[in-house]
Amino acid sequence: MNKVILMGRLTRDPEVRYSQGEQATAIARYTIAVDRRFRRDGDAQTADFIGCVAFGRQAEFAEKYFRKGTKILVTGRIQTGSYTNRDGQKVYTTDVVVEEQEFAESKAASNENAGYAPVDNRPSPSAAAGDGFMNIPDGIDEELPFN
Repeated sequence: MNKVILMGRLTRDPEVRYSQGEQATAIARYTIAVDRRFRRDGDAQTADFIGCVAFGRQAEFAEKYFRKGTKILVTGRIQTGSYTNRDGQKVYTTDVVVEEQEFAESKAASNENAGYAPVDNRPSPSAAAGDGFMNIPDGIDEELPFN
């Protein structure tokens, strides 16, 4: 079985190209930075940079919605290959061929992590009462569908 599940942040905007021929297919390439679970002897947390390739509608979705810094979840399979570069050297490649991809955080959280302020007017967790719970307005019991 060849199945990969990754969660990380895009290192740059996806690069999208279209195949040649009558039925051109979109091909998106992007790299995600995936944090490693463990640290080495006090070192800062490190990440692995993993190349991903999406085809067709998945590629079009990536082109339209994914931006540098977006946290995404990818499932797919590992594919290896090789080619000879211009200098005549053989180059080996390893990519994740994307089968599914989705956002791994809300847009507000994404904007917060990018340095933007959230737009909504919901109370923040710091607006909670001193005991850590938000205050519930009086008379709300009648509006709840359960007791």
